[in-house]
Amino acid sequence: MPARETDRPVGVAGGRPLDRGGRSARSQWVLAAAIIIVGILTIRPMGFSGRGLVVLVLFVINCAVLAVRLVPESAVPDRSVALWLAFGVLAAAALLATSRSGTSYLFAFFLVAFAGSRLDTKPALVLAASSSLLCGSVLYLQAEPGQYTPSLVGFATGAAVLAGMAGRSRAQATRAAIAAAESAEKAARAEARTAVLAERTRIARDVHDVLAHSLAGINMQLELVDALIDTGDLARIREANGTAHSLVRESLRQAQWTVHALREDHLPLRESLDAMLRSSGHHDALTVVGGVRELPAQSTQCLLRIAQEALTNATRHAPGGEVAMKLTFAEEATVLGVRNRPATLPVTAAAGSGMGLIGMRERIALLGGSITTGPVTAGPDSGGWQVEAVIPR
Repeated sequence: MPARETDRPVGVAGGRPLDRGGRSARSQWVLAAAIIIVGILTIRPMGFSGRGLVVLVLFVINCAVLAVRLVPESAVPDRSVALWLAFGVLAAAALLATSRSGTSYLFAFFLVAFAGSRLDTKPALVLAASSSLLCGSVLYLQAEPGQYTPSLVGFATGAAVLAGMAGRSRAQATRAAIAAAESAEKAARAEARTAVLAERTRIARDVHDVLAHSLAGINMQLELVDALIDTGDLARIREANGTAHSLVRESLRQAQWTVHALREDHLPLRESLDAMLRSSGHHDALTVVGGVRELPAQSTQCLLRIAQEALTNATRHAPGGEVAMKLTFAEEATVLGVRNRPATLPVTAAAGSGMGLIGMRERIALLGGSITTGPVTAGPDSGGWQVEAVIPR
């Protein structure tokens, strides 16, 4: 039986929570704080009057735009993010144009990288191209004649979109892997539940077979004792009581068979069938045709249960009738046939539940075999009943 299932949070693999989302959020906070602190320390002029005030206002605007990296993706639509980042690119270019020194270009780099990680390819590339054009042009116009290195930094801001796209691809791959792992875990849980239900059904069939085989005979003998008490026939009462005791002993042995089967112990088919017949009062009733071979445990269990049910039905519906069992090992299949002749004693058993036949059909169907039941219409067993089970080799 599988262990009791425990609920796991989404994003759990191997029982350990995946903290990628938490680590990513912390890294975004650290990165944004680092850019702002470096900007405060390096960007000049920055003050409360004149050009310094303009730089300060643009710096605050760039910081506000950068803060969009800290907002969860589900909180803001992509269209709004694209418009906000477009405004941020303009603010970053304006900050480059007004400041004389410092790390103003970092805002453009990280905004473009964020666009690559958050937006679809087309709008991300448009923003990257716009950033390169604006920032590169601003730095080109500010550069001294013959000095083009600063302008190259501005044109290079658009390249940061590639890093953002690579990060987005990794994040998507991670999410896909987590989703696949969760789907596999759900499938495994469903399979485990199906296996539990199948095992419960199998155990129910086994319990039914044991109870039907033992209790039906015991009930018959007890009913006979009740009927004989009024007659005072002590000899027959003792005989019926002794038969009931023997049936109890037999039911205990059948319970042991069931326990062995549930533990998947391998039982010898021919010997078990012969013992089953002898315990039911039918000696030398087994005929074996073909070369005896070892069958899989599940096939052996199935044939034993079918034989047990057939003998139970014969005892219930045809008491006193002879029973013959034939086990055939053919090249392509193993065939078990059970025939009983008409009853020679009064039939006092109540009608069965019908679950035995259902159980036999279920067992044989699980192995890809077939079973036929019906009256015998010809031969020395005419008027009796026959069961034939065929299991592919």
